[in-house]
Amino acid sequence: MVTRVKDITSLMEKLAPREYAMEWDNVGLQIGSYEKEVKKIIISLDITKEVLEEAIEQDIDLIISHHPIIFSPLKSIVKEDYKGNLIHKAISNNISIYATHTNMDIAIGGLNDFVAKKIGLENISILDITNKEKLYKIVVFIPIGYEEKVADALALAGAGHIGNYSHCSFRNSGTGTFKALEGTNPFIGEQGKLEKVDEMRLETIVTEQNLNMAINNMIKAHPYEEVAYDIFPLHQEGEGIGIGRFGKLKTPQKIEDLIDKLKFIFNLKQIRYVKANDDEIENTAIVNGSGAGYIKLAKKQNCQCLITGDVKYHDAQIAKELGISVIDAGHFETEIFFIQLVEEYLKEAFEKNNIDVDIMVSNTKTNPFKIL
Repeated sequence: MVTRVKDITSLMEKLAPREYAMEWDNVGLQIGSYEKEVKKIIISLDITKEVLEEAIEQDIDLIISHHPIIFSPLKSIVKEDYKGNLIHKAISNNISIYATHTNMDIAIGGLNDFVAKKIGLENISILDITNKEKLYKIVVFIPIGYEEKVADALALAGAGHIGNYSHCSFRNSGTGTFKALEGTNPFIGEQGKLEKVDEMRLETIVTEQNLNMAINNMIKAHPYEEVAYDIFPLHQEGEGIGIGRFGKLKTPQKIEDLIDKLKFIFNLKQIRYVKANDDEIENTAIVNGSGAGYIKLAKKQNCQCLITGDVKYHDAQIAKELGISVIDAGHFETEIFFIQLVEEYLKEAFEKNNIDVDIMVSNTKTNPFKIL
């Protein structure tokens, strides 16, 4: 079976839907075609000249990156410019480029969650809720004896999930009526005759993200030629999604001990930090990349420490004044686990969906900073 770019991006957006991205962000397919056949992909944090040359050398069809190659609006694409040259080179070598940025940070099971678990946080919550899932109620009428088949099809698409429970529904029996007109092929009854059928009314809840799949699954599993169903938008909201995570360290520890642990996890020789006091740290927040803007919010959530990158001098002063410690583990270092996350996710997804595509991870070090 031929695998195309659209098949890979569809899998990526099951984990990190594009609509999760912040308004200022630019995510999705940035160069290439959804219809392009894919045999080899490479995963990278950034798109640089070196990464693109690596992709060309390895005969890559699709690059999946965290940081977008096209971020701000482009007024021109000139081969002699650095960015223009990258775009020209990708197109001329028939390489598609897909970016999953803040949507991957925000997604449940995305980069923020992945790194929060790496550093040993427990009882993890979202630091800054940016949105809440929209919920819909599906009501469908099913002939008695087929309700379980339809209910299972809905559940397979993610409908009927409430907290840690699945297959949640309400059912009530009644009588359905219909008359099959000319040109129909009724499952029950015959043309021109009013039929009265014992039916089950099944109600269940589904998120906006899973709504279309749930409807498609329901119609495929339903025995009727024409399925009678209703969709109701609900006022209550689903789970929150957002930037950053906070939780508790398994064992409270001095900031110096926590830093030693982070040096090992992020493969660092040294770390900048702000020590607010001598208290042991338990409540901790993590924001991958640039997260100094969340110092005040982390303090509001009673966090004793924020782990992030790109902390400026005045950010450090604010943290000191508020009494919250800050560990600057680096922008690159707190996001590099993106590659491991996507590789593990796609390997599992490819195996589950019988997709035969080679997955490579970039060996190019894209961190522009060096330390002497």
